[in-house]
Amino acid sequence: MAEITGNIGFEETLWKAADKLRGSMDASEYKHVVLGLIFLKYISDKFEIKYNELVAEGEGFEEELDEYLSENIFWVPKESRWSFIRDNAKSEKIGQIIDDAMILIEKENQTFKNLLEKRYARPEIDKRRLGELIDLISTIKLHTKEEKDLLGRVYEYFLGKFADAEGKGGGEFYTPTSVVKTLVSMIEPFKGRIYDPCCGSGGMFVQSERFVEEHQGKLTDLAIYGQELNATTWKLCKMNLAIRGLEGNLGSEHADTFHNDLHKNLKADYILANPPFNVSDWGGEQLKEDVRWAYGIPPAGNANYAWLQHMIYHLSPNGVAGIVLANGALSSNTSNEGEIRKNILEADLVDCIVAMPDKLFYSTGIPVSLWILNRNKKGSQKHRIRENEILFIDARQLGVMIDRRHRELTEDDIKRIADTYHNWRSIYNSKYSAYTQGNSCSGNLGDAYGDLLVAEGSCASQDYQDIKGFCKSATLEEIRGHEYVLTPGRYVGIEDTEDDGVAFEEKMENMTSELAELFVKSRHLEKEIRKNLGRLGYEF
Repeated sequence: MAEITGNIGFEETLWKAADKLRGSMDASEYKHVVLGLIFLKYISDKFEIKYNELVAEGEGFEEELDEYLSENIFWVPKESRWSFIRDNAKSEKIGQIIDDAMILIEKENQTFKNLLEKRYARPEIDKRRLGELIDLISTIKLHTKEEKDLLGRVYEYFLGKFADAEGKGGGEFYTPTSVVKTLVSMIEPFKGRIYDPCCGSGGMFVQSERFVEEHQGKLTDLAIYGQELNATTWKLCKMNLAIRGLEGNLGSEHADTFHNDLHKNLKADYILANPPFNVSDWGGEQLKEDVRWAYGIPPAGNANYAWLQHMIYHLSPNGVAGIVLANGALSSNTSNEGEIRKNILEADLVDCIVAMPDKLFYSTGIPVSLWILNRNKKGSQKHRIRENEILFIDARQLGVMIDRRHRELTEDDIKRIADTYHNWRSIYNSKYSAYTQGNSCSGNLGDAYGDLLVAEGSCASQDYQDIKGFCKSATLEEIRGHEYVLTPGRYVGIEDTEDDGVAFEEKMENMTSELAELFVKSRHLEKEIRKNLGRLGYEF
């Protein structure tokens, strides 16, 4: 079976144990208690590894701040180190001890100023349970020489579990890893400016970092820009970047992207975003004259097309965007949305639409699609001319159920979607030989990532072919014929099925016969239930 992106080890055990300690505390509150402790444990583990190395050297430098800063290791004062926290786990004052530890860390590391949770002493936190949680977290090392991203794994996993625990209406900041990975695999953010205008806890940035590392790139070649409305989530993102050694411009504070754009002059090479779905109270009435609405004024009752136009506005001349939107945006004609979509299509900004499977998200059951936008479809050294063409992918049948309510895309699923898109746009695809004359795999692709693709032989991509029921390369003329509706199912059609040789009439006869038997069993079961309830005095 193909690997599932959420297939991890000790995180599940840790979560189940930690969740038992939650008691009556809401998930939204408990989240900050747990993540704060995990963060503290991580930076302490990382510090103590270096500390012990310096002690072993015997030069007496173990308390020298510069020895740590030179290796991007945060300084942890004695009273903030996990050993001190662990030794005081059973103290009645453990809440205050942790608060003081967080204050000291912020004082010594300006990166964390005003970011860390410092409310462990509040009465509603059961100090006995808090001590038990500390004991539990003490059993794992969150930073080792062998695997430096244990914290990232735990952090990301816990964010998803908290989103699940909060239910619908909660956890808007969290986008499932398999969805993020699909977007990143498609647009390949390798070098340049990357932007997320609703960045949540920073999942898009984290996955982009992984992409760069996997392809032997330099993290310093990727400049991170983001913005987030929720104050707590903004802090989470700052911490999430910090623990990975990433620098990002998230603005000086949390802020409303529509009404206080902190990156007004930014033109990004890559945009990755999962904006809140179908937001009705985004304040559109006050922004009717906004410069961002080049393709039409978005309706005040739904922010989907405001988000879409905001991101188009911030794309560089060769920029590409990967955006998650509710499926309604594919076909809605409400309050000017159809006209905006028409104008965006006629401007030739849409490269690909992917219909995603259901049950991917923890916090909503709304079906979604991925929009890949591109400012330049006129061709390059790597990509063929795709003017007035759009690729449609229907991925609704992909993915596996990881429990009764949630689905994930496997690594093979993600690769299939990304490869289909890459093969379709590739200059090396022989189907579009008119565009490939004079080009070969030995040619210069123009950047470090392109050189890597040549070395890997990736430029010799598989020829793209329309696959009924899965993908279709459609012309703008075809889309006009469908009145600018972008639902992939309209274009890819239904997959052909093999004729099993059984006549339709026979199939229907068998099905109705089986249904009749089920009805009989249902009526019998109903009678038995009523009888048993009657014996208990519950007749109805």
